[in-house]
Amino acid sequence: MTIHKLLPTFLYVCSCITMAQQYTLPKAKETYSFINWKANTLKFVDTSPAFEKLFQKLNKVANDEAEDVHVFHIGGSHIQADIYSNRLRTYLQSMSKTAVGQRGFIYPFRMARTNNPSNYKVTSDVDWKGYRCSIKKDSVAWGLSGVTAVFNDSIANIKIEANYRGYDQQHYDFNKIRIFYDDWTTDYSIGFKEEGLVDTTLQNTTAHFTEFTLTKTLETVDICVERNEHTDDAAFLMMGIELMNDNKGVQYTSIGVNGASFDYYSRCKYFDTQLMLYRPDLFIISVGTNDAYHPDFNPKAYTAYYEDLIQTIQKANPECAILLTVPNDSYYKRKHPNPRTRIMQKIIYKLAQQYQMAVWDFYEIMGGFNSSRDWYHQKLMPSDRIHFTQLGYRIKADLLLEALTEAWENTLQLPPKSVLNQMINE
Repeated sequence: MTIHKLLPTFLYVCSCITMAQQYTLPKAKETYSFINWKANTLKFVDTSPAFEKLFQKLNKVANDEAEDVHVFHIGGSHIQADIYSNRLRTYLQSMSKTAVGQRGFIYPFRMARTNNPSNYKVTSDVDWKGYRCSIKKDSVAWGLSGVTAVFNDSIANIKIEANYRGYDQQHYDFNKIRIFYDDWTTDYSIGFKEEGLVDTTLQNTTAHFTEFTLTKTLETVDICVERNEHTDDAAFLMMGIELMNDNKGVQYTSIGVNGASFDYYSRCKYFDTQLMLYRPDLFIISVGTNDAYHPDFNPKAYTAYYEDLIQTIQKANPECAILLTVPNDSYYKRKHPNPRTRIMQKIIYKLAQQYQMAVWDFYEIMGGFNSSRDWYHQKLMPSDRIHFTQLGYRIKADLLLEALTEAWENTLQLPPKSVLNQMINE
């Protein structure tokens, strides 16, 4: 999909709005009759052993037991903005006193000259050039994030703030930091502004990161990338940052690139290698809107790419619960409802049954074909009828939360709404 020129501005405005998190569905169910509320379930979850194990781990976190649960959520612009994914992150980290895990993997999107989520901030005192895997003319080494910012001058100071403009209950700190980058010559070195801050350093040349264990716990840190030797082709390629601590609980990693589809993510040279660093417990796949945007959509290629990602996830953790989400109804060039989403819907159902995973059919929940018209008229989608307004994303997040917690309660035979009420505190 070609991202509309106004999209970066739209997403930036949405991501900067600070609103108290309030559960929206009770009022929404009274207001929006066009939404298919009965369809809001996780399909096939009762035949998935992986989801039963996931719910058992989540239940330990809910009961304040020391347990790690790592959620990955991959998609396009919906996820890069981190509006509805951050809302889900907040819910999952609010179910007990010990539910907040480390902030984990983030990307400094602002340095790459694209919209950054509002809940953290990374700035630099020099200009970097951004490359996205979703831009055909871009050609550079990408990792897990699908975005790379390139710097080739003498020195760059970078400020990392784990908590910025926060309106959520989370509060992140870190005592260890990983910098993912593609430069294994002697051209550049990474240092810290504060002397004596680094205790130990570890380099991983396979996954392309340097890990720094710090002497104290921080919320903000200043680092410096400095060129050691002058060479004409010297370049530092920033591929990501990971903010780490020793906390148990839920860690929610969102991976999103504006305009990204499966074939674009396949361009990321180090994606598989860097994913292998983790052992995801739940992996939410929200890729598809951009794949089916154009009339030349290839169902066979889409199926192959989707299956390849599932297998990559299972290499990282064979017991990972994978949630396949059907993309939202959308318009092509703001003029015509896109009929190709229905083709993806059938593919996703087939793959979920083949791999014994679950489906969250947001397309059906929205109301099916051309339902984005109703969402737009009710100010839940902007005029592109692809993305959502702030309220639209809040409803989308709350729908997924309700479907997830209902499946959790049913699988473990817990009282209805017991888990949900614990998260929303209402």
